[in-house]
Amino acid sequence: MNDILIKITNGDRTLAQACNHLVYPAAYAPGDSITMTVPEPGYYVIRLDDAMNEEFVYMNETSFTLEIPFAEARISYSPRAFSGPMHYLSARSARTEEIAAPRNLARNGYDCHGNTTCYPHTWANVETRGEAVFAARNAIDGIICPESHGAYPYQSWGINRDPEACLTLEFGRSVRADTLVLTTRADFPHDAWWKSARVTLSNGNTRILTLKKSPEGKGQSFDLGGFVITSLMLDNLKKADDPSPFPALTQLEVWGTNVCD
Repeated sequence: MNDILIKITNGDRTLAQACNHLVYPAAYAPGDSITMTVPEPGYYVIRLDDAMNEEFVYMNETSFTLEIPFAEARISYSPRAFSGPMHYLSARSARTEEIAAPRNLARNGYDCHGNTTCYPHTWANVETRGEAVFAARNAIDGIICPESHGAYPYQSWGINRDPEACLTLEFGRSVRADTLVLTTRADFPHDAWWKSARVTLSNGNTRILTLKKSPEGKGQSFDLGGFVITSLMLDNLKKADDPSPFPALTQLEVWGTNVCD
C-alpha cells in the first residue's frame, strides 16, 4: 500500500505527522489544521476524526487541508469531534470493490469552504447569515435529522429567504447518477417547504422536481436517468404557500456508481 502522509500543523509548525494513521495526544488549538497528502489522485477512504464517519472520497490532486473548526464553526459538527486530548486519524487507498460499488456519491463529511481537491464538494450562492449551521456542506455530511434546526445534529443548508438560492454539487470526476434523494427540513411550524425545484446536470439535462410537504422528514426520490455527469445544480426553488419563510435542505443524496476505466 502506498503511504499517505497525515500531518497536524499550526502555521509553519508541524505538530505531528505519520503515514496511514496518526495518533495525536494533545488538544487542538485555534489555527491547527489537518493535511492529508496522497501519492496520486484517486479514490481514498479517510477518517480525519474518530468521532466522525469514514468517508469514501476522490482526490483530484495530492493534498487536502482541513482547518480544525472552533467556536461558531464547530457547532455543525458532533460536540465530540475535534475535542479532547487524544485523536486518531486514518487514510487508505480504496479497494477495487469499494470503487465499483453503488453508493451515495454525494456524501463527504469533511467537505469545507474552499475545498478544491477532496470530492464530493458542494457550494452555494447563499448561506443563511453565513452561519455554519446553514452552510451548503451540511447537505452532504451524511447526518439526516430534519425535525429541528440549528446546532448538530440539526444542521442544514439555509437559503436566507432568497428565491434565487442555488446549490452546486461537484463530484470531481465522472459518475453515473441514477437517483437523487432530497430530504427537506421538517421543523414545522417553524419551517416551510418547496413545492418544486429544478436540477440541472452537467451534461445539460434539466428536470423539474415536484416536492411534497413531509411532516416526517422523509427523503423524496427522483430518477436521474443514469447519465454520466461531473456535477449538478439545484435551483429554481419554489416555496409552497405557507406562512413560514424558512424552507431548508437537510440532505442531498445522489445514488449511483463511479465511472471506472
